[in-house]
Amino acid sequence: MTLPAFINPELVLYGIIFLAAVLLFEGVFLWWRDTYGAKRRVSKRMALIEQGASSAEIITALRRQTTDVSKSLLPSVIRYLDSRMSQAGIRMSAQRMLTLMATTTALIAFIFPVLGGITGQIRSPSAVLVLLLFAAGIGMVLPVLWINYVAARRLKLIEAQFPTALDVLVRGLRAGYPINSALELVVEELPDPLSSELGLVLAEMNYGYALRDALANLADRVQTPDLAMFVVSVSIQTETGGSLADILDGLSRVIRDRAAMVLKVRALASEGKMTGSLLTALPVLTFISVFTKDPSFYLDVADDRWFMPGVLGVLFMYVLGVVIMRRLIAIKV
Repeated sequence: MTLPAFINPELVLYGIIFLAAVLLFEGVFLWWRDTYGAKRRVSKRMALIEQGASSAEIITALRRQTTDVSKSLLPSVIRYLDSRMSQAGIRMSAQRMLTLMATTTALIAFIFPVLGGITGQIRSPSAVLVLLLFAAGIGMVLPVLWINYVAARRLKLIEAQFPTALDVLVRGLRAGYPINSALELVVEELPDPLSSELGLVLAEMNYGYALRDALANLADRVQTPDLAMFVVSVSIQTETGGSLADILDGLSRVIRDRAAMVLKVRALASEGKMTGSLLTALPVLTFISVFTKDPSFYLDVADDRWFMPGVLGVLFMYVLGVVIMRRLIAIKV
């Protein structure tokens, strides 16, 4: 049987191969989800409890390493990295992450000219600047973009889980559980990442922290408006008294209404946020890809007297554009 003349046999073959690859990928994903996905949804604290870990060991395992900002050379950078890494759930300290980023940048700056065979072209301050920008783009900018992406995704999961957590907590309190046991119930019922964050609250309370201090630490780690309202509500109730279940029930309704409004705002601002993300990442990715493929594209003109002012001007405009875009798309509800 012969195919019609307007059908290309090569395109048919490529289409079959593509379809087979898609089906294979989907099958592997479904197998992984059914086999290992449920295990990953179990909170870390529950797994540690099953292993017989003590409260101190649980705190050590769950709490990320922190950096003393007062002893660092770049306090603002360390403070920013520490906040974003806490939101992303990365346990490494900000000081260590910055050290790894700086080491990676230095290694790329020394190794790439040798591997790329361009050591003879690095003979002017402008060429050195371009090489350092390339190394910093890989060793500094890309990790920060990845941390911000992971942090944003994790915060969205926490915000989506939090109303359900409040409902479980309210039911536990109305059933007669104390606040510790009600939090334990939430940790058992909900998956990560919120389960591990609340599990750390319980571990700190078992280790001797007051409820208000443990919740304040939670708010500092996550830094979302919903958790901040929750911490304030619990703190006020512990001082003034009253029905905590009724307070949290009202808070749950407020958070759900606010979440509906946030989703509407996100839908309206999604185009602007996507544009801002692309305009932030694409210049860096384009520069890295072009310099990796053809370093002479930049190095051949690095000795021109207008090259250095042009590079500095582009950097200034890029940073200014990122700052302006972030302020334009930062819509708070």
